[in-house]
Amino acid sequence: MKATWRDALALLFALGDRRTPAGAKLLALLALGYALLPLDLLPDLTPVLGVADDLLIVPTLLALAARTLPAPVLAQAQRRSLSVQRRLPWLVPAAAVTAAALVTLLGWAAWRALT
Repeated sequence: MKATWRDALALLFALGDRRTPAGAKLLALLALGYALLPLDLLPDLTPVLGVADDLLIVPTLLALAARTLPAPVLAQAQRRSLSVQRRLPWLVPAAAVTAAALVTLLGWAAWRALT
């Protein structure tokens, strides 16, 4: 699971590199679109098969996109991915505190606007 997260994050970083071929970008965008859009080959309401197609198609498209990356781009993206993962234990609590502060500020602003 950790390797999948690392590879997906590395692919995300590689998409921003100008050396990344258009085919890799297209495959990654197709995978993202397939994962996020409600249109599926098999509807998610179909027991087991509805989720299984997502678990097969999305990683396959991501793997194909990663295979088309030049080696230096992939290596640099993997280094960036590992760097982010090392900081991740600190990023998650920081994001939670930031989100809580933002919700508090928005709530306070809404309360002030109503009174």
